[in-house]
Amino acid sequence: MLLIRIFFVILIIACIIFYIMYLWDFALILLITVIAVPVILFIVGLIIKCSIKIELGVKNDTVMKNESFPVIMNIANRSIFPVGKAEAHIEYSNVFNNQKNNFVLYMPVQAHNEQNVVFHINSRFCGILNIRCVKMCIYDPLRLFRFTIKKANSITAAVMPEGHEINGSVVYSDRANDESCVFSEHKPGDDPSEVFDLRGYNPGDKLNRIHWKLSSKKDEFIVKDYSLPIDIPCTLFIDLRCTDTSAFMLPVFDTMVEALVSVSQFMLENERLHTIVYYNFRTGSFIEKQVTDADSLSAAIHDLILSLDKSDLCVPAENYIIEHDTFSLSSFVFITSDADNKAIGYIDENVDADIKNVIVVMKSAEEASAVNNIYADVNVIPVIMGKITSSIKDIEV
Repeated sequence: MLLIRIFFVILIIACIIFYIMYLWDFALILLITVIAVPVILFIVGLIIKCSIKIELGVKNDTVMKNESFPVIMNIANRSIFPVGKAEAHIEYSNVFNNQKNNFVLYMPVQAHNEQNVVFHINSRFCGILNIRCVKMCIYDPLRLFRFTIKKANSITAAVMPEGHEINGSVVYSDRANDESCVFSEHKPGDDPSEVFDLRGYNPGDKLNRIHWKLSSKKDEFIVKDYSLPIDIPCTLFIDLRCTDTSAFMLPVFDTMVEALVSVSQFMLENERLHTIVYYNFRTGSFIEKQVTDADSLSAAIHDLILSLDKSDLCVPAENYIIEHDTFSLSSFVFITSDADNKAIGYIDENVDADIKNVIVVMKSAEEASAVNNIYADVNVIPVIMGKITSSIKDIEV
């Protein structure tokens, strides 16, 4: 582009010299033409710049991490002039990370037309992805001038986390919700309010479980298996405060959310209903979401992701624990990235739960090995960043 401008300046100077030396009409016409070309191109470029509108959009604003998704850039050119070369500078970043990713798209722009340019983006980490067209540069046919357009909007996409298979065990608890009517579909229990199954008598079965009316018809003893309540008060609490401002901030946050999803999925697979608690930055308060199936879990995580903010104005977790110290729980799982979190002490002393787990996400195996469990009733589980399955292997909930 610079070489072309230099060439044009030399050409104009040559035409001026030619006109001075030769007083022909052709020399004057040539000089006017050479001077008029860049002026006309500049005016046309300004018209095109004012006539182009750029808008970004996505087909689905909820995507999965590590999966490419299409972003549509709509370019509307209302002028009668086409653009042979245009450059769209795209920038995207996660809300929890200052690192920006950039790339450039090259395309022509048709005259008096509207066109869609589709490009694909993927994210290695969950969170909110901000996508914007920083600018679009258009060039005249001779590449003498470059015009910059900064009218594009920005869009966001919620990148959902992945769940990981974990080992562990679900401990039976007698702290069932007495008013609940949710029972296991796979395991019998001791709740006489509902019959789980009818079967033949086995030695050792209690006599009060014999279905006498049906036994008289079958000429054999039929025993009632009672139902197992699965509406057990359990809470998963994730502390979204990330005090680390290094390059590990986003991977640590990603591991925390995926640990939450993994434990929640494990509990659902074992028919253990539970509540997810997190701080919502939009409302400025703690949110409780009941998780009863995969759909309610997905909705809760989606709301959690959309509520994210990089600010450190998150209310300390111990505030919520102090306000709800009357809870009687079967299990309480607390997820954090701070091994010295004051909330752990409050959990140890104030949370009334049969089982109390604290999952601490650490950057490396060295940091994880340095985590000491100094609490009497809390099971501290260090989780190495990005290694959930191998770290959470003996959890009890």
